[in-house]
Amino acid sequence: MTLLWIVLFTLVGGTASASAAGALLLLPDRLRERLLPSLVSYAVGAMLAAAFLGLLPEAFEHPGATPSGITGMLLFGILLFFVLEKFVLWRHCHTDTCQAHGTPDQASTARPWRAAGSLVLIGDSVHNLIDGVLIAAAFLTDTRLGVLTSLAIVAHEIPQEIGDVAVLTHSGYSRAKAMTYNLLTNIPTLVGGVVGYFALGPLQGALPYVLTLAAASFIYIAVADLIPDLHRRPEPAATAAQVLLIGAGIGTIMLSHLVLEQWLH
Repeated sequence: MTLLWIVLFTLVGGTASASAAGALLLLPDRLRERLLPSLVSYAVGAMLAAAFLGLLPEAFEHPGATPSGITGMLLFGILLFFVLEKFVLWRHCHTDTCQAHGTPDQASTARPWRAAGSLVLIGDSVHNLIDGVLIAAAFLTDTRLGVLTSLAIVAHEIPQEIGDVAVLTHSGYSRAKAMTYNLLTNIPTLVGGVVGYFALGPLQGALPYVLTLAAASFIYIAVADLIPDLHRRPEPAATAAQVLLIGAGIGTIMLSHLVLEQWLH
């Protein structure tokens, strides 16, 4: 049953985020640009809530886990994702022009912008493979935790995939081909989930540290990638809207936890 949950949420989660991103790309540019900051704000709340209210408490409570071991893994995970980002394997785009890969004006006559499309596909595949393993670890610990982890990942994937498809189209891909390739990069999520199920199943002692690694990825993405995007709009009205949407993301995770607790028990 656990494997079925993992397969279901890795498949549905990836398809849902890619489909939602594709649908939003059909909107007029001005409307999409207005919606993206809201999606990013919401993702910040969902990812931080999943990390601090779901993954880390579960890791600390796991039999055999030690506080120093969990906090040490959290520190290691944040540094790991920093290094991965340096290799452009973790950085994601959340706007039509992405600072991580340049801008169309900077690379319109050079190969680097075309190469950015390949980097996006490689980075997405690596990221989604790791996400699959982390989802598997969460479901192996508790079904509710698996669902919450999957929801947080989907919340982040929608604005990220909009930005990534924009990079692919700037790299010379047609919009249809960019969406197709972007959808295919979600296949590693399923692969990572199945591999994680069979690899982590016998290694129950490793689960709290894998959960901590998942929390580290959520915290790093929220703090290093998403929040800097929000700081580009410092005006009071935008800040108030961001705080409300971050709160909505946190509230979604908390409400989902309560609903799942009642449903599964």
